[in-house]
Amino acid sequence: MTVTTSAKGEVQSSKPSTLSAASTATPDAAPIRSRPLAATIVLFGGLIALALGLFLSINLGAADISFRVVWQAIFQFNPDITDHQIIQELRLPRVFGGAMVGASFAVAGAIMQGMTRNPLADSGLLGINAGAGFMLALCFAFFPGMPFTTLILFSFLGAAIGAGLVYGIGALAKGGLSPARLVLAGAALSALLSALSEGIALYFQIGQDIAFWYAGGVAGTRWDQLQVMFPWVAAALIGAIALSRSVTMLSLGEEIARGLGQRTQLVKAACTVVVLILAGSAVSIVGAVGFVGLIIPHLTRKLVGVDYRWIIPCSAILGALLVIFADIGARMVNPPEEVPVGALIALIGVPFFLFIARKERREL
Repeated sequence: MTVTTSAKGEVQSSKPSTLSAASTATPDAAPIRSRPLAATIVLFGGLIALALGLFLSINLGAADISFRVVWQAIFQFNPDITDHQIIQELRLPRVFGGAMVGASFAVAGAIMQGMTRNPLADSGLLGINAGAGFMLALCFAFFPGMPFTTLILFSFLGAAIGAGLVYGIGALAKGGLSPARLVLAGAALSALLSALSEGIALYFQIGQDIAFWYAGGVAGTRWDQLQVMFPWVAAALIGAIALSRSVTMLSLGEEIARGLGQRTQLVKAACTVVVLILAGSAVSIVGAVGFVGLIIPHLTRKLVGVDYRWIIPCSAILGALLVIFADIGARMVNPPEEVPVGALIALIGVPFFLFIARKERREL
């Protein structure tokens, strides 16, 4: 069985009878409409905006550095010049870290929303970020000086524990899982894990070590962290793109996906691994930044349609743009002091979450 895209952007199957039967069985099985032209514009336009954002982020900061010096520091680096050292050792890893973090959170949110058909799904709202942060607090308290290579593995483990607890708690409710129950369970567990993390920080006097994880920011990103993070993120993004067609089928409903030949449990397991790697990697770098994975997938679907073969790469670009420009804004609000990036994104994310939650309640 193969799936192709028609000139009108509709996904078609070589087994029309199977898809027709599935479509009749459930009203959610409408043709998957995509906008390839709009997606192409988003991709190329986003890459241009991303290049501009990278250059602006490198140029702006407490130290006033001209564009000419930035260009020389990137392409004609001289370690004896202080401005070149600032750009190479502080600003470049910061901006690349922000791009990777934004892409990771956005793609993780897109996969979660498509896989669970939950419009409120986001790694920050469903306890994944809090679980990773709690595990990091334990590592700082009991294993000080742990190399980042090992720390990121514990971040993955914490993300998995957080996700497992949220889904377990949500499943215990009468009537089974629902978007509202998952979000409530995620909020409760995130509050619990955050409180435990703060308690550990106070008791073991490691508050300064994990303070930036609470606030959320990319200011402390270093090249050695990016070297560890990049292979994980790159592999997970490639895996997400490879799974995009299957996520599109799951977004129609599990019964329809099975009718179209999908091995739904295997696909869900693979998607879960990808989400945990993306969210765990991002939290280990930037900390408790939420709502990126909630905002970006919804915006992307409005722009390019509901085909995840377009949604996932476009979400990666738009997520990177959101974090980079939020970081630029955080430096410009009250210079030379910086506002936490997580707080700035939350100013957009909280009203957006309330809007989606209200819309979802009307549709239930």
